[in-house]
Amino acid sequence: MFMSKGAVLIAGALILVACTTTRPERLGLGREVTEADIVRWNIDASPDNGGLPPGRGGVAEGRKIYDRVCAVCHGGQGEGVPPSPRLAGGAGSLATAKPVQTIGSFWPYSVTVFDYVRRAMPFPDPGSLSDDQVYAVTAYLLHLNGIVPADTDLDGPSLAAIRMPNRSGFIRDDRPDTGEFARSRE
Repeated sequence: MFMSKGAVLIAGALILVACTTTRPERLGLGREVTEADIVRWNIDASPDNGGLPPGRGGVAEGRKIYDRVCAVCHGGQGEGVPPSPRLAGGAGSLATAKPVQTIGSFWPYSVTVFDYVRRAMPFPDPGSLSDDQVYAVTAYLLHLNGIVPADTDLDGPSLAAIRMPNRSGFIRDDRPDTGEFARSRE
C-alpha cells in the first residue's frame, strides 16, 4: 500500500502530537530535590580551600567512622575489597609496570579526598556523613597513607595546606578550551 506525501505528513504530525501531549509514566523512583539538598551538595572544594565547609575532625575519630562504614568495602587498612578500590599504599609504584593508584600514591590534592568522600561515600548512602565526620575520615585516610601523623585534626585551612606526594605528577591542562588559556581569552 502506498501513501501520498500529504498522508505521510499528516500521519507524522499526528504521531508527533501524540508523543508530545502524553505525560511519561512516573516510575516511583527518587524524590523531588529540596533547597536543603541543594545547600548540602553546593560545595566546590578546590585546592586553595575555596568552598570547604566549616568543621573539624581527627584521625582517631576518623578511624572509628571508617571501621563502621568504610572498611566493609575498602578493607581494614584501606587495602580494598574487590570490586571496591584500594585506598592506601602504592607509594612509588606509579612509574612501575604495576602502578597502584591510591590516595597517597596518585591523588594530587588532599581537598579532593574530602570532596569525594562528602559527595559519594559511604555506599549506598552518600552524603550521610556530617562535615565533621568527613574531615575525620579524610584525616584517617591521609594517615593510612603516611601523609599526616596520628594526632592530626583537620579543618578547611589545614586540609588545603597539605601537599600530597604526587602533586607534581600532574601537568597543567593547556588545551585552548580549558584552564588558564581559556580564561585569558574571555
